[in-house]
This record gives sequence, C-alpha cells and structure tokens, in this order.
Amino acid sequence: MSKRNPFDKRREVVRGLLVSARKYQNMTQKQLATQLQKPQSFVSKYENGDRLLDLVETHQICQVLNYSFSEFTLSFEMAINEPSVNYSADIDREKDEK
Repeated sequence: MSKRNPFDKRREVVRGLLVSARKYQNMTQKQLATQLQKPQSFVSKYENGDRLLDLVETHQICQVLNYSFSEFTLSFEMAINEPSVNYSADIDREKDEK
C-alpha cells in the first residue's frame, strides 16, 4: 500500500476548494471549527496539509459551509482535469510503489 501524500495535487485541489468556500462565507477557521465541534487546529491542519480528510469529514465541512457536496465534487473533477493540474506523476508513483 502506498503512503498518502498530503501534497498530492488532488489533495491540494480539495484543500483549495474548502479554503475558498470558507473565505467566501466570510468564516474564520475558529468559526468553522466551532460549528464542526472541533478545535481550531483541526481546520488549520487540514488547510495546511498537515492532516488528511476522509470523505465523511469533507461532507460535514461542506454542509457547514453551505457548499453542496455534489457541487464540491464537480468542482474537484473539473479542477483536476484542467491541463495545469498535472497529477499523473503522482498516479505513476503510486503504481510503482504497489
């Protein structure tokens, strides 16, 4: 099994979308954390790549931010398919590690 790289381009896209959504809502990390019933460090760590999110956590964050999870996944899909986002090297590296 390959190690999970927090700086994989796809994970950077996820973080970027969530940070943008939080800022769009004019919400601080502390305010978001309070609504999630988590410490502020939870938000800080995933936004900085120090912590990886699972699907359920991502869904919960989207709910608090009034960001449709369907819209989030569509935005993610569009972003990773942009020519400027090259994560094929990450995929190739993961295949080599198996």
